[in-house]
Amino acid sequence: MSAREGLEFLNKLIKYSGLQQEWIILRDEETDPNYGILPYRREINDHIRNGVINIDKPPGPTSHEVVAWIKRMLGLSKAGHGGTLDPKVTGVLPVALENATKVIGNIVHTSKEYVMVIQFHEPVPREQLEKVLEEFTGKIYQKPPLRSSVKRIIRVRTIHYIELLEYNGRYALVKVGCEAGTYMRKLAHDIGLVLGVGAHMRELRRTRTGPFREDGTLIRMQELSEAIYLWKEEGNEKLLRRVILPVEVATCHLPKVVIRDTAVDAIAHGAHLAVPGIARLTNDIIRGSRVAIYTLKGELVALGQAQYSVEEIAKMNRGIVVKITRVYMKPGVYPSVWKKVVLKK
Repeated sequence: MSAREGLEFLNKLIKYSGLQQEWIILRDEETDPNYGILPYRREINDHIRNGVINIDKPPGPTSHEVVAWIKRMLGLSKAGHGGTLDPKVTGVLPVALENATKVIGNIVHTSKEYVMVIQFHEPVPREQLEKVLEEFTGKIYQKPPLRSSVKRIIRVRTIHYIELLEYNGRYALVKVGCEAGTYMRKLAHDIGLVLGVGAHMRELRRTRTGPFREDGTLIRMQELSEAIYLWKEEGNEKLLRRVILPVEVATCHLPKVVIRDTAVDAIAHGAHLAVPGIARLTNDIIRGSRVAIYTLKGELVALGQAQYSVEEIAKMNRGIVVKITRVYMKPGVYPSVWKKVVLKK
C-alpha cells in the first residue's frame, strides 16, 4: 500500500467539500501497510462505528427521534446529529454513529442552506420584494422565537445570500445561505414586517449543512432500512457501505494536515503536532483555524487549532504548529516511535 491511495482518498474529500484546496508538500513520505487501513477498506463493523449517514429527514419526527431509530436499527450504543431540525422541517440531517459522535459537533456550527416557502398576507410587487431581500443580506439582528431552546436575546447573524427562485404575488420560494443559528421562521416574519403586509414561513427544507448537502449521498430512512436488511439477512454489505460514509467526510470542510506514520501514535496519545511530523498540508491554513489531522492513508487522527499560517509553517524546522483539541484515533494503531525516543533521552 502506498501513500498515493491515501492521497487519492483525501483528494476525493476535497472535491466533496467543494473547497479550492491545494497541497503544500513538506516531506514526500510513504506509509507502512502493516499499520492502519484506508477508510473505505475498514471491516464492516468498524465502518459502521466510524461512520456518518447523510439522512433526508422526513416531516413529522423530531431530529432526536430519527437518531434514536437509526441507533436502534443498527444496534448501537451512541449516535448524534449535526444540527436540529424542527419536526415539520425536512432535508439534510447528518447522523454520526458511535465513535463519529466525537467530531459531529464540527457540523453544528457550520453554515447552512435552506429552501423556504414564504406566504405573504397580502400581495407584494416583485420589485419591492427583491429590494427587501437585498436588505436582509449581510449581518442582521434576530431575537429567537418563543418556541426555541436558547435564551431570547437579540443576536447578530449573517445571511450570505437570499435568492428568489419563484414568486406568484403571495408565495415566494427562496434559497437562503446563512450562519448557523439563524431562525428561518423569524426571517420570514421579519421580511413580512419590513414589507408592511405580514408573512410567515409555510414550508422549509434544509439543503446543506457544512459539507453535507442534497447530492448522491443523501438517503431516505427506507434506503437505510433496506441496506441493513441486506447486510443482516443476506450478508451483502455493498449498499450499507454506500449509505454510511466514513467519518472523514464529516471533517472534509476543514483545512487538512497529513502526518507521517512516526507521528501518529504520539498525536493519538494527545501530544501536540510539531513541524517534523508533517508530511503535507493544505494551503488554506491560517492562525487560529481549526484543522483536521490525517494519516498518510487518509484516516482521521485528531482535530486541532493551527498556531501559524501555512506560509509560516513551510519555513519552520521545529516547534509546535497545531495544538490538539480533540483526539479521534485510539492509541496503538501505529507504532509508538515517540516512546523509544523518550526512553533514549
